[in-house]
Amino acid sequence: MSKKPNSGLKIITINRKASYNYFFKDIIEAGIVLKGSEIKSVRLGKVNIADSYAVEKNREIFLVNSHIPIYKQASYSNHNPYSERKLLLNKKEINKLTGRLNEDGFSLIPTKMYFKKGKAKIEIAVAKGKKQYDKRYSKKTKDWNREKARYFRKSS
Repeated sequence: MSKKPNSGLKIITINRKASYNYFFKDIIEAGIVLKGSEIKSVRLGKVNIADSYAVEKNREIFLVNSHIPIYKQASYSNHNPYSERKLLLNKKEINKLTGRLNEDGFSLIPTKMYFKKGKAKIEIAVAKGKKQYDKRYSKKTKDWNREKARYFRKSS
């Protein structure tokens, strides 16, 4: 019996709301600085990045409003569930992202959090918000593609 190769990628959470609310221009992978109790809570898979975003402060990028719940076994040395978490990017990437943020209507939105070779990583997208008519159009095309697939499945 042959085992299939392990890619070393374990997805923790995906921000499904982000693709509905934003157009993605660029996607960058970043490391994330976590405390001991935070990483243990992340390993349990209890992370929420649906309402979070990233900002630039003092030439560093921070993840804001992400929820990593309290790890119950870490009694007195626990963390704040909503604290800002620093993202690990090199200077060139930070300059590129801050340049994009200064453009009209762009934000940094986390799309996915995962483990890669045992390290916690987060995928950040440079995104522009969709208008209401854009959301309706994307929903309409998604529904049409689903109906088309059903039709072809029934006909064959």
